[in-house]
Amino acid sequence: MSKNDIKVALIGNPNTGKTSLFNQLTGLNQKVGNYPGITVDKKEGVSKLSSTQNAIITDLPGTYSINPTSLDESIVLKTLLKKDIKESPDVILVVADVENLKRNLLLFSQIKDLEIPTVLAINMVDQMDRKGITIDVSLLQKELNTEIVLISARKNEGIQEVKEAIIRCHVAAKASPLCGINHKIDPDYFDALKVISPNYSLYELWLMVTQNNYPDSITKEEKDKLVAFKKDISKLKRYQHKETIYRYQEINKILKKTYIVDKTKAKDLRSKLDKVFTHKIFGYVFFVFLLLLIFQSIFDWASFPMDLIDGTFAEFSSYVKSNLPSGIFTDLLTEGIIPGIGGVLIFIPQIAILFMFIAVLEETGYMSRVVFLMDKIMRRFGMNGKSVIPLISGTACAIPAIMATRTISSWKERLITILVTPFTTCSARLPVYAILIALIIPDTKIFGFLNLQGLVLLSLYALGFATAIIAAYILQKTLKIKTKSFFVVEMPNYKLPSVKNVFFEVVEKTKSFVFEAGKIILALSIVLWFLASNGPSSFDNAEKNTIENVANQNLSDDELQQKIASAQLENSYIGILGKTIEPTIKPLGYDWKIGIALITSFAAREVFVGTLATIYSVEADDEDTSTIKQKMASEINPDTGKNRFNFPVGMSLMVFYAFAMQCMATLAIVKRETKSWKWPLIQMFGMALLAYVSSLITFQILS
Repeated sequence: MSKNDIKVALIGNPNTGKTSLFNQLTGLNQKVGNYPGITVDKKEGVSKLSSTQNAIITDLPGTYSINPTSLDESIVLKTLLKKDIKESPDVILVVADVENLKRNLLLFSQIKDLEIPTVLAINMVDQMDRKGITIDVSLLQKELNTEIVLISARKNEGIQEVKEAIIRCHVAAKASPLCGINHKIDPDYFDALKVISPNYSLYELWLMVTQNNYPDSITKEEKDKLVAFKKDISKLKRYQHKETIYRYQEINKILKKTYIVDKTKAKDLRSKLDKVFTHKIFGYVFFVFLLLLIFQSIFDWASFPMDLIDGTFAEFSSYVKSNLPSGIFTDLLTEGIIPGIGGVLIFIPQIAILFMFIAVLEETGYMSRVVFLMDKIMRRFGMNGKSVIPLISGTACAIPAIMATRTISSWKERLITILVTPFTTCSARLPVYAILIALIIPDTKIFGFLNLQGLVLLSLYALGFATAIIAAYILQKTLKIKTKSFFVVEMPNYKLPSVKNVFFEVVEKTKSFVFEAGKIILALSIVLWFLASNGPSSFDNAEKNTIENVANQNLSDDELQQKIASAQLENSYIGILGKTIEPTIKPLGYDWKIGIALITSFAAREVFVGTLATIYSVEADDEDTSTIKQKMASEINPDTGKNRFNFPVGMSLMVFYAFAMQCMATLAIVKRETKSWKWPLIQMFGMALLAYVSSLITFQILS
């Protein structure tokens, strides 16, 4: 970051189009990290304001007020109170929804009183005519004493004006409070507060007192005075209440002069759609139909690119082996690195399609209807409607899903949601399901249009969701935690999804999967290759013993080489580890090779497929160019002489992965969110026991 770059904090209520504006301002020049010390996502991007001026845009979590009620919202307050010249924002860009301007201006008035240069971007102005809304922008700008820009972030209208307003605001570098709470509430009280420190505005000091949130820059003497100042808690609460009333009084006065709504022109399509989407019967029918469509699409649309990627990497591995001299480096490339990368990239089409559907549902406003629809059901099982967001977003990844529970106010409901969310089928399970379904379920149509493989995938997602609900009910009855619960959800307007927003969301999430999961899979592929290519003395003697074995005398060269490769793998370090746990997993229908994959996939579930790809590549004949799917399909169980990955084994494996935790990162996040190792350990061993027993029963019944 250059010293001349303007630091801009992007703030707004949820569903105001903040993300759309962020994407328009930054394009692909954005990155996602974490705020220091916590796991809340921090999105930053670079915006070119002019030929000579750039801005660093930070997209803060959506909030209705600076007074935080959740961890996400507390980030906004912490950012605004910073006095560090490197981190504190130079300009605040507040995004408001033209239809909900009154409510949005409460947050704006609070920010304005912090005396930080502020730009107000009123979004969705393309809806004004349809909603019968008229705004006197010049008068509103004068009344609010701030830069105001009318924009349509989805249609890329007013974006250049926003950039120009940021520059003007930064150059002016002066800001005055909007409401001046001290004169209207208790002048003497607030004058005494202001005297405590000249380094902070009055409203900053008031927030420190009411929110018990102090910036790092504050001195011990100042903090002690502020702590002493808030002894009368009843007065604090009374004045906070008066502050809110006063702010809305001022906002009403301003909007009465500047904001007009002609209700005769408003077209109420929203209520008509809500009658269907939130109906007590049709709402659920539509939701199930939507899920069915999603999972049918995942298989139908992704099959061709997946087969193309799979075949390409198999051919590339063969090409490299044929054109590079024999040796350890060639073996590393063809048996470790290339299969490892292929094991990641093959699932990009399915994961991208899943993320695309989730992004579209959020963009259209339908996801909030699902939250409302599911609240009555969720409450019977110890959760509330907001628990649906983590459970649904868990289909992408359990880690951000668990972090999304911070919006749940009740600790008991939040804890239950955290503990059951990993049952939801995440994108990491998708590679495992995809390869196993392709092996054991025929690619046929039911009723001429329903794909049987897609139906099986949907049933696995339904199994995970049903298990989460049952587990939540058990936890509700067993956890002795007393807590208050309330449920508030905003129903945003329906809108057509922004192609740009959906594209950025899919790219960002898919890129995250490829690089985060890819690093683990590739690293483990190399480690596995080493462990599978080396071993104790029995490994060194495997080739000699195989050749000298009388039973192998009549084998062809290709068959003999395959025997040697199998013997070496079995006597390698990884083979010995697999053999050690084989007695435990044999009742489930698994052999020592699958056991190796189970162990390594604890790092990340999707490593299962990459592990098998590496194992079979190491074991394969030099001329073998088969894909991972073909190698798994041709694997023979020596005890039965039949395919190893048959229907009972495949179903047992899918049931195991439906219930097992198998994810170190999720355990780490649960520990961080619950601030204890107690809950993640209970979660891990409970899910492992359920997975083992369920897969054992599945295999024994189907066999």
